[in-house]
Amino acid sequence: MDYFKKSKLMFWTVWLLVSATLVYMSTKIDFIFQPLTTFVSTLFTPIIIAGFLYYLLNPLIGQLEKIKIKRKYGIIIVFLLFLGFIVFLAISVIPNLIEQLGQLITSIPSVLKKLEEYSNELLQKPMLKNFDLEKSIGKMDLSIENIANTIFTTLTASVGSLIGALANTTIVIFTVPIILFYMFKDGKHFRPAVAKFFPKDYRGQMIELLGQMNETIASYISGQALVCLFVAVFTYLGYMITGMPYGLLLGIIAGVTNIIPYIGPYIGAAPAVIIALTISPTQALLVVLVVLVVQQIDGNFISPNVIGKTLSIHPLTIIIILLVAGNIAGILGMILGVPTYAVVKTIVVYLRDMFMIRKKHAST
Repeated sequence: MDYFKKSKLMFWTVWLLVSATLVYMSTKIDFIFQPLTTFVSTLFTPIIIAGFLYYLLNPLIGQLEKIKIKRKYGIIIVFLLFLGFIVFLAISVIPNLIEQLGQLITSIPSVLKKLEEYSNELLQKPMLKNFDLEKSIGKMDLSIENIANTIFTTLTASVGSLIGALANTTIVIFTVPIILFYMFKDGKHFRPAVAKFFPKDYRGQMIELLGQMNETIASYISGQALVCLFVAVFTYLGYMITGMPYGLLLGIIAGVTNIIPYIGPYIGAAPAVIIALTISPTQALLVVLVVLVVQQIDGNFISPNVIGKTLSIHPLTIIIILLVAGNIAGILGMILGVPTYAVVKTIVVYLRDMFMIRKKHAST
C-alpha cells in the first residue's frame, strides 16, 4: 500500500485502468442512460435559445432598473418590445425573405445551366483542354433517372423527420418564452443556489467564479449579436447598391454565418459569389469587394470595440476548436465551440489562480 501511494506510475496506471473500465461498462449499459439522453436532448434547444435571448436582453432590463423601474415591470416592457420586434419582422422582413427564397429556388435550374456554361468556357482554356467534363459527369452517374430516384427516396424518408421537426419547433416556440421569463425573474438567485452545494468556505469563491463565467458569456453573445447585425445590414446595403439579386436573403446568410469565427464570412459569401458568377465576372468581383469592405470594417473597428479581447483566445486555438467541434457536432458545434472553450478557460484559470493563492498562503 505504501508503494502504491508513493509510486506515481502505479497510481496513474490504476486510475486509467479504472476509468477505461467505467467507460467500457457505460457502453454496455447505455439503455440505462437512454432516458437521460432523451431528456437532455429535448431540453437542449429551448434552453440554448432562451439562454441566448437572456444574455441578449438582460442588459436592457438592467438599464431599466437603473432608471428606477422595478424588475418585474422591466421584464414586461422588454417582452413587449421583443414581441413588437418579432411582429415587425413578420410583417416587413420575413415576407420579402420568403419571396426572395422562392425566387432563388425557382431560378436554381437556370443558375445551374449558367454555371455549366461558365464551366465549359473555362474548360476551353489551354490548361484544362484535356479534362473531359462529360466523362467525369458520367462516372458520377448523374442521369435524370438516378437523380429522380434519389430525390424520391430522400423525400419519402424525410416525411417522418419533417413531422418530427415541426413538432419540435412547436414545442420550442411555446417553451422558450416560459423558460426565458423565469430566467429573467429568478436569474439573480442562480449563483447563490449553486453555491449552496459547496462547503461554506468555498461559496464566496464559487459565486465569484460563476460571475466571471456570466460576464464571459454575456460579452460574447451580446457582442456577436451586434456584429452579426452589422454584417447582415451592411452586406445587404452593399448588394443592393451593386445590383445583386436576392440581396436581403444573401445579407442575412452573411450575418448569420458570421457568428462562426474566421470561416463564417467565407461560408456566407459563397452563395452570393456563385449566383454572381451566373450574371457576370464583374458582378462576382463586386460581391467580393462588398464582402471585403464589410469584413475589414468589422475586423478593424466593430469587433474590437464591441467584443474587444474579452475571450483572449489565440487564432490557432480557435481554428483547432472549429475543426474539432465541427467534426463532433457540425455547424452547431462550430457556433458553440468557441464560447464553450471560453467558459472552460475561465473556470480553469480561476481555479489555477485560487490554487496558487492557497499554496502561497499555506507556505507563509
